Amino acid sequence: MSDLIDLHLHSTFSDGVMSPTELVAEAASIGLKAVALADHDNVDGVPEALAAGRKFGVEVLPAVELSTLWGALTDLHLLGYAFDHQASALQEALAGFRDFRAGRSERILAGVNRRLAVEGRKPLCYSEVRRRAGGTIGRPHLGQALIAAGYVRDMEEAFKNYLVPCNEPKRFFPIDEAIRLIHNAGGCAVLAHPPFIGVRDEQLPELLDVFIKLGLDGLEAYCPGAGNDGIDRYISVARRKGLIVTGGSDFHQPLKGGVVMGAGRGNLKIPYRCVEEIKARVARGSSGRVPPAG
Repeated sequence: MSDLIDLHLHSTFSDGVMSPTELVAEAASIGLKAVALADHDNVDGVPEALAAGRKFGVEVLPAVELSTLWGALTDLHLLGYAFDHQASALQEALAGFRDFRAGRSERILAGVNRRLAVEGRKPLCYSEVRRRAGGTIGRPHLGQALIAAGYVRDMEEAFKNYLVPCNEPKRFFPIDEAIRLIHNAGGCAVLAHPPFIGVRDEQLPELLDVFIKLGLDGLEAYCPGAGNDGIDRYISVARRKGLIVTGGSDFHQPLKGGVVMGAGRGNLKIPYRCVEEIKARVARGSSGRVPPAG
């Protein structure tokens, strides 16, 4: 087994296509030392992932990816790590998101079915989509159903022809509320995939200063969308700001030419020291951030 890891995986409990057990088994097969199941706005798959980790000899960190907003930035993703996934306040907050997400998926499916009716095609069956998902239904599960029905050739076509035109608004946590939620459950909060947060790299340090005052603990420097030079820049800015560094592929499903577990788009080699930084940060508590360098 290598010392490489992947701290950003999605399962059927949000919008991935593999179960937590299948994800951990795959991680073991490719030699990853540690992984984190970071499903969107829920921790329902964490117990299964932890059990699979014990079975396959892979360290599994409880994690979650929260949909947040701050000012004009309306889809910031915040990763929480190494928290108590059974914490009552966290469970209660995420239950509301789970209910909203289920309703949103039903509304998207209704829109897809209206479009299919106009085309003279049979509607998708909600119960069949739910069975396929195995957990909370996400748009990729609807896309799989469209592919299985023969209405589209691949996921790209499913999104272009149906899922994007029939999309429904998402719900978001204010980012300060999300950070508190993670801290109160004993974890640390990390800003996910900086290339996709809606600001240029030169604006990132100023934004991080704002979030650090709210309690941000880390930056996902190793991520798809960042070339090797970008990863180096993100690591450097994280160190200057006293933030921990994490990394993950944001893996949802095996697709030819897509994101690969543990490797992203081929350039990710995420070291185990990221796990060590998370553990050290959590051990210090919410007031123990490493002082900025210099």
